[in-house]
Amino acid sequence: MESSSSGSCFQGTVYHWVVLFAVWLCGSHHVLSQKTTLEPKDKFLLSDPPIGLFDPIEISPSVLPHNPNPVEPLSPMYPNYTSYDPVLTGKCHVNFSALSYIIDKTASDCSIPLAPLVADVICCPQVNSLMNIFQAAYGSGNATLVLNQASANACFSDIMSILASKGANTNIPELCTLRPSNLTDASCPVKDISSFEKIVNVSKLIDACSSVDPLKECCRPVCQPAIAEAAIHISSGGANMFGSSSIPGTGSVAGIDIVSDCKGVVHSWLSMKLSSEEANSAFRVLSGCKVNKVCPLEFDEPASVVKACGKASSSTPSCCAALHSYIGTRQKQIFVTNLQAINCATMFGSMLQKAGVVDDIYGLCDIDLKDFSLQAFGQQGCLLRSLPTDIEFDNTTGISFTCDLSDNIAAPWPSSSSVQSLSLCAPEMSLPALPVSPKSGSSGTSRTGIGVLLPLVFLTTTVSI
Repeated sequence: MESSSSGSCFQGTVYHWVVLFAVWLCGSHHVLSQKTTLEPKDKFLLSDPPIGLFDPIEISPSVLPHNPNPVEPLSPMYPNYTSYDPVLTGKCHVNFSALSYIIDKTASDCSIPLAPLVADVICCPQVNSLMNIFQAAYGSGNATLVLNQASANACFSDIMSILASKGANTNIPELCTLRPSNLTDASCPVKDISSFEKIVNVSKLIDACSSVDPLKECCRPVCQPAIAEAAIHISSGGANMFGSSSIPGTGSVAGIDIVSDCKGVVHSWLSMKLSSEEANSAFRVLSGCKVNKVCPLEFDEPASVVKACGKASSSTPSCCAALHSYIGTRQKQIFVTNLQAINCATMFGSMLQKAGVVDDIYGLCDIDLKDFSLQAFGQQGCLLRSLPTDIEFDNTTGISFTCDLSDNIAAPWPSSSSVQSLSLCAPEMSLPALPVSPKSGSSGTSRTGIGVLLPLVFLTTTVSI
């Protein structure tokens, strides 16, 4: 127990430095947001579940310049802004006070210094949840589930102004690819509550989504297929049964867009029937299922690694030097989750195998999962949990969030170069074990495979910055 406690303290110190360094970079230099398309050359997606809810979130990562290490440790970081009364349009007729809980949470999750670093897994999922809940709050007064374009323009502006007044990053629309049209769901033919409830089996929908299990939903979905069924049903005005091949347009791009807009209508209706806390919890879990299926890093052709590590030369120092250099340039200066890191490691390993690298160079060169996330000092990293997490604040610890304690787990080398998808929902799979304490009595190493029941649940620690 003493060894475990001291290990945890050491880990907490490491993570403390990691995030201090990252936020120090943000606070000391101008941050430039730029739109990037996060599509690796070899497309690699986690295969489960087959029915998704949210489209992959488009992220515009901030480009942070290289900086020397800070000489002195930094104190816990506190918000460096002063809240103010926002200037609103006066054209958005909704009671914002009734939404204070969800607005405050969103402002915290998208705070000025951290939003670019956690956009993919914390900020943008929370903003999307806010948009769903706001859409319902606006429509509840006039029995509609969407906003018209004029109202959407005014309300979108007011939402962003209120978030900014509470310390949120002003680049949220660019970071999360949001626009006023997200509040209109214009192409869906069903827009009012009465029509929706005549067409959809609302009891079934509520039963499926009133309590979303974060440990089961991504692998054994219940709410996701219920939302998809309702969306497809209302996309045809209720004229066809779910699953019918005669649903007009579902095989075309236009038909997919209609179903996507109709999912927004379903989200709005669910937000009316659930409390803000319940709806937000459900949307964050469902969004996490989609986010954790993709690797947010880009991998260019790894010619330098293939040249240094091909054939029998993979055990030489030049191979490890080339591999570490390549991975270092791939890091997007954003935090990724433990599942995203597994995705990235498997995808990149498959690329190397296809190019002729036979040996497990991850093992030879001590590549860990944390090497695919934000780095500080070239050694330390922080993997976020795959389960939804938030940015927290209190007067003692300052701003903090939860990191995964398993970030020293060895990166898995794929068993075959033909791997195009990796299921993290199988009953069992082999994953590297956590580092073993010398006092534990085990002779195993941190690379020993263990059988685990997925989805993955990792030990975590809270990082205060």
